[in-house]
Amino acid sequence: MAIDGTSFEVLKGAFKTAAEKQLLLYDIMTERYEITTMLQREFSMISEVFGLLEKGTPDNPAVTKESVHYFYKYVSGSVLVRPAWFMDVAQEGEGIVDVTTHLVDLVQWECFPDQTIDYKTDVQLVSAKRSATDLTLSQFNTVTKSTVFPDYLKKDVVNDSILKVYSNGEINYKLRGVHAKVSVKWNYKAPEGTGDTHYSIMRGTKANLIIKQGAEQKFKPELYIEAVNSKDATFEATLNEQVKNLQGKFPGISLTKTKTGWWVNIPDKYKEGHEAHFARVTEKFLSYLKNKDIPSWEVPNMIAKYYTITAALDLARKK
Repeated sequence: MAIDGTSFEVLKGAFKTAAEKQLLLYDIMTERYEITTMLQREFSMISEVFGLLEKGTPDNPAVTKESVHYFYKYVSGSVLVRPAWFMDVAQEGEGIVDVTTHLVDLVQWECFPDQTIDYKTDVQLVSAKRSATDLTLSQFNTVTKSTVFPDYLKKDVVNDSILKVYSNGEINYKLRGVHAKVSVKWNYKAPEGTGDTHYSIMRGTKANLIIKQGAEQKFKPELYIEAVNSKDATFEATLNEQVKNLQGKFPGISLTKTKTGWWVNIPDKYKEGHEAHFARVTEKFLSYLKNKDIPSWEVPNMIAKYYTITAALDLARKK
């Protein structure tokens, strides 16, 4: 279902009806189970290392999350075949309300852990924009195996040969006064030897927590810690002490010094992969369903998340 401001009201109604009928609605937020994100959140809650979360500005947000994806990709040795409707934003939804759902969720989950977000008072949009990725008919055929653009895509075709897929979006907003930016970009095909990438930074008064997934990281997410004051001789000792404490929860993690700070060594046992994260979400849902103990902040925060992305889409469409 394509999501916009109108469907946000429907979603709110669905949550209200579920509560009245004692039903459980839960979102599939798999990225909460990515180990680098989990550790980024953990370090952000250690004031001795992170300090306080900066407020940031529109030009230099306190929190930035960027995601780059590709329509053409190999999965298990074969080109992934996507259904033609995947390119129809009226069915699939626009990029600004697709992958950004996960990014906005992470901003809330990491910046204000276990706290309730009120979309009416805590979310303030600053700007939003959307853009299209152009696909030729040949590229469309390679990805979908369809030899023609279906009739429902004709509305997005220009010059009879270029399909404009509005898969890209960027949202700049304030969450409880903290400037955040989330963006998603879909390109046709990744350069040889590359893949999807994720970048995330949380800026604290004492340290920045950065997730990178580029060529240097062999396109695997890695977490780095950089001290704000590089001349603080006590920071490294404090960081090492706090890592020892965190090893009680995450045995085996350690630090390696880099030119700009520290790289967090994460044992392979924690790197489950995206598919395994779906099982984690299912386990959590079933636990909440059985024990009836879903945290009080989960539902209002889901509503806040969908308000953020749908309001951003409406704002971007006005431009």
